[in-house]
Amino acid sequence: MLKPQLSKHFQDRVPSPIRLSQIEFSKRNDKVYAINSAIGDVSLPMHPAMTKRMLNLGAEESPFKNGIVRYTETTGTEEAREAFKNFIKASGYNTDGLFVQVTEGGSQAMELVIIGCCGEAGKDEKPLLVLDASYTNYTSLAKRVGRKIVSVSRTLNENEKFSLPDLDEIRKKIDECDVSALVVIPYDNPTGHYCDHETMVKLAQICVEKNIWMISDEAYRELYYCDEKPSSIWGITEKEVPGITGRRISIESSSKVWNACGLRIGALVTDNEKFYEQSVAENTANLCPNAIGQYIFGALAHLSIKEIQEWFEKQRNYYKHIMFDTTKNLRKLLPGVIVSSPEASIYSVIDVRKIAKPGFDSKDFVLYCARKGSVDMNGKKMTLFTAPMAGFYNSKDNNPGRNQVRIAYVCPPDEMKFVPELFEKLFRDFESKRQ
Repeated sequence: MLKPQLSKHFQDRVPSPIRLSQIEFSKRNDKVYAINSAIGDVSLPMHPAMTKRMLNLGAEESPFKNGIVRYTETTGTEEAREAFKNFIKASGYNTDGLFVQVTEGGSQAMELVIIGCCGEAGKDEKPLLVLDASYTNYTSLAKRVGRKIVSVSRTLNENEKFSLPDLDEIRKKIDECDVSALVVIPYDNPTGHYCDHETMVKLAQICVEKNIWMISDEAYRELYYCDEKPSSIWGITEKEVPGITGRRISIESSSKVWNACGLRIGALVTDNEKFYEQSVAENTANLCPNAIGQYIFGALAHLSIKEIQEWFEKQRNYYKHIMFDTTKNLRKLLPGVIVSSPEASIYSVIDVRKIAKPGFDSKDFVLYCARKGSVDMNGKKMTLFTAPMAGFYNSKDNNPGRNQVRIAYVCPPDEMKFVPELFEKLFRDFESKRQ
């Protein structure tokens, strides 16, 4: 009997590179223990104010004390919106004139931004411009909603820094492709690169010059490990870039700085009232964000600026030591490997182009680790999850991601200490079995 057909989009869909290892490993039947550094799934506890609300949903002051969970406003509760404004203020930025829409994680905010800024492929096509290597979900979500992504490439140099694209190259791509918006990730996922204020200003000037939207993904704002000040789209002033007001959008998240990945609370913040109104109108089809998640996150609306800044500092200190130790030991165990310097966010890119045999493919290596890889570490069989970087580049030919994987510094310290040796041994095992 004939069966209904899947859509072409579903037929062509493959798992995200950040979930690939987990999916493949679930098919194994042995007792190998996996350390998952493929995805930014933070293992730290939430802020105590959030934890208190989560553990006391039945308290007298809780809106859920009677077991009733109703829809909230599509924009999100006033308290959750104020929580996002509160920690933008704590970074030193003025929130006057900003419109906040709470979303189901930063991912939904990304999707709304793509729908709101970009024309449909093949019709009024006006694509989104990203800086490769770029967070893979931008490409996936653009495909889902029938929009197009174009990119300008960055290179991981032997000095272990990602180069920024030439500004004139960005201008050229905007003109050639009739780009509608530029995405910047100041605390970059996947590269760990830090985009300072001076660079943000230069990119903002291009957006004004070319009359396009400037989108800043600020999920990792305040997670930086270099001698700089916080960088944000909200730190760009009208004096520095006349005309920037009204074209700015930031994507916010509770996942990373606040250690609440599974809460799935994010936000779209803009200084363009019309964009905000239409984004809310679009999202009425989704009714509202997670009501319980908003309540838990909303506790941050009542913290002082000092309390929030102390939390930022605590998170930075935690990650800084893990990141620096891991990158140092990787370079020591695998001479010639290139590991991107951890300047920001919670990721590094490992590039094996100088030490791998010809024909190395990071996806094959990742699948080997997930399906077969096993290393004896202190009497325990272990393997390691990483994310193949090819999916973070939009280029089809000579994709540098074939020699690269991304690691996330999210596992507890007693697991992260195994990552350099695990990677080294799994890499050598993989290479020894490859022709």
